[in-house]
Amino acid sequence: MAEILEATYGYSVPSAIIHNGNDIGVTLSHHTEIEEINQVPCFFWGRLTEPYLIAKCLATISKTVRSRFALTAQELAALRDPIVTAGNEQIRFEGFSSCNGVYARLDLMPQHLDGEFLASGTTNVDFNEPMINALNAVKKTENMVLSVGSKEVSISTSKGKQTEKNVSLPNRWIKGLTSVQHFLSEMELKYELNKINTIQLFQSLPKSQVKGDLFIVNRAAKFMFSPLQSPNSVRVGSAHRLRLLEGLFPFIDTLKIYQSEDQQAVAFVIILAGLRFTMAFSADAYRGFSGEGKAIEHLITEIPLEWIYGLNNTLKPNELFQASMLAIEHDISFDSVDSLTANLASIGMLGFDLLENQHFYRRLPFKIERILSLNPRLKNAQKLVSDDSIQIITNTPQLIEAQVKSSDGAKHRVVIDEQSARCTCKWFTNNQGSRGVCKHILGVKMLTQN
Repeated sequence: MAEILEATYGYSVPSAIIHNGNDIGVTLSHHTEIEEINQVPCFFWGRLTEPYLIAKCLATISKTVRSRFALTAQELAALRDPIVTAGNEQIRFEGFSSCNGVYARLDLMPQHLDGEFLASGTTNVDFNEPMINALNAVKKTENMVLSVGSKEVSISTSKGKQTEKNVSLPNRWIKGLTSVQHFLSEMELKYELNKINTIQLFQSLPKSQVKGDLFIVNRAAKFMFSPLQSPNSVRVGSAHRLRLLEGLFPFIDTLKIYQSEDQQAVAFVIILAGLRFTMAFSADAYRGFSGEGKAIEHLITEIPLEWIYGLNNTLKPNELFQASMLAIEHDISFDSVDSLTANLASIGMLGFDLLENQHFYRRLPFKIERILSLNPRLKNAQKLVSDDSIQIITNTPQLIEAQVKSSDGAKHRVVIDEQSARCTCKWFTNNQGSRGVCKHILGVKMLTQN
């Protein structure tokens, strides 16, 4: 069962779904741990320029957060609510599958929003059954008004009103937001497909679940899924999860496929009528993004708290930024900026936009103590250092060797050279660094960093 943070999100005001002829009003109840945001009368109110396609995208996010590929039905029940970030003339809807192996995001850019931003903020929203039914019932001829308010974020139609339930924000989601942005920030564009290419690709997706990996290959200018790996192919683990995108297949104009260098994650960025819909997948259905630990090495560098607070305050309006430009503009080393962004990302406050190649900010509760609580490997590494459990044998710029004693009394050998870091522990043996480094390597790096 996923750990739950101490705050319960209470949706005290009913969401409204109201149809008035061809006009639809959409309001989604919301709540956040930040009281200041709860008191904002309204974040955004205005018309959507592509209501039919936006409704399809929101329904896909809802389908994603209600899906599970590695959890029981009991675990699924508590994890069904996406988050919305409003600010910087944009609105982003984000969500994870209940097992945290699939991440979905819809970016509404200024050209899709004919209204007014009154405040910036990030909030949980509840997509209950009437809301989902309303989204699925939106017609091409209808107009839609979106209201993102302090007590409500809703979709209104004439079909009635619904009362939102109480939900909790799980640690699993915050950890997933941390890992997925790190994967996205390191991805490279592999393929760009037009509508015909995209249709051909998904026509080749097996109808039944495939146990092994599938690979996206380009053969004679035709893209398809294949069980055989080839040069420049893209690995997709548990490819049946792509069925979550079925509702969008007929409307895709362009599909961009990205992959991480280690092939542990893949992302599909869909362009439809100018809308951007991103879906990222972990390496396998049984592996959620929350367990990857990709960014954890950036957290071992000591960063002054005032720097972290300063960056958080600078980004509060939900600003976009590039880490390299931030370093240059503020005369900070690139390593320090990596550590700064890792600290904010580790509590879910940064995302990454593949098309813009920029980070974006989420206004989530800023609690430094969560960095350790959400990264147990980091906490365990610090304990190894404080308990004097690490014996440094060699320490040169080219090579570090150490012996580390674990809490169970076992002794592990850590070797760090210019190319790699290795450990004799079971974690490293099983994962070979694909899910972040082990606590022993982390501890040695903490002890020997300059």
